[in-house]
Amino acid sequence: MRRARAFTLIEILVVVVLLGILAAIVIPAIASSSTSAKQSALAVDLQLLRRFVLIYKYQHLEVSPGYPNGQATATPTEQAFIDQATMASNNSGRTAPAGTVGFNRGPYISKMPVNPLNGRSTIQMLGDGENFPANGDDSHGWICKPATSEIRADSAGTNGNGKRYYDY
Repeated sequence: MRRARAFTLIEILVVVVLLGILAAIVIPAIASSSTSAKQSALAVDLQLLRRFVLIYKYQHLEVSPGYPNGQATATPTEQAFIDQATMASNNSGRTAPAGTVGFNRGPYISKMPVNPLNGRSTIQMLGDGENFPANGDDSHGWICKPATSEIRADSAGTNGNGKRYYDY
């Protein structure tokens, strides 16, 4: 009679240890690439939003998006910013669905991008006399100051080089 060949306990332990070592090497590499992808997406989204703000301002009598009905004396609102980004507008900044007669500007983007670091797409709008906060706190996706046409990511933390996401 022949005995069936089986793995010994030592062989099984060696395989388990080797798999553990491989997992310890691969998992941080995957996490690092995920973080890198989020940082790249953040930079691209900020570039998109900043271009939208500049183009919008150029096409709307030097008034940045965020002011309701394009009235620079009004208090800027998140809804006005989103509408002016995602809907058609006329020269004065009033919005309407795309294709509406007389509203031949925009839409500039299809929807507000989500901040890839904190998962939020909301916008904190700063009034004309307000300053940017000292740091991002992840309470919104973005922070915008229409008076200066600036937009920043509302993200805490830094990248691998020590640069704050807030300063991207």
